[in-house]
Amino acid sequence: MSRSAEAERTTRETQITASLEIDGRGGYEIDTGIPFFDHMLTLFAAHGFFDLKIRARGDIEVDFHHTVEDTGLVLGDLISRVVGDKKGIVRYGHAVVPMDDSISEAAVDLSGRPYFVYDLPANLQPAAGFNAHLAREFFRAVSNAAAMNLHIQIRYGENDHHATEAVFKSFARALDQATSLDPRISGVQSTKGKL
Repeated sequence: MSRSAEAERTTRETQITASLEIDGRGGYEIDTGIPFFDHMLTLFAAHGFFDLKIRARGDIEVDFHHTVEDTGLVLGDLISRVVGDKKGIVRYGHAVVPMDDSISEAAVDLSGRPYFVYDLPANLQPAAGFNAHLAREFFRAVSNAAAMNLHIQIRYGENDHHATEAVFKSFARALDQATSLDPRISGVQSTKGKL
């Protein structure tokens, strides 16, 4: 059974179309108009083994914020649709990924309750354009739209590029784990019987 979904979002600030196949091979077609953001979403697809297509157009001449946040809302919506009733999924995922001077930890709970924590080292200065600080808005939107607990911590790092890359890779690995199916789980992984 294919676990895939498509979504669109159109506002006065952005127009986004996207699709996600959660049990993919890491294929991607990404075009947001923000090259470094494209690179990060490509890493997310490749390291999570997700097949991801995103085409986004936004008012990037004003700021990257609207395009980044709305892309997060669309990706979160896709994740929510793909896991559906959450029967059989592991639910929890955790990954720690190093990237040269930086290391990032991501923990996911597909609980049906959005909660977001994002911890950056105080010395990490944002690079120009898309950076680890702007990534916070993307992941907050993903967490809210997917109704997931998402905790991300950049434990340490000096280079913003490396830190941001570690974040996207750790999130990808944690989400891959959380969305994987376990034959031991007959319903949902909750003593309540519902997520």
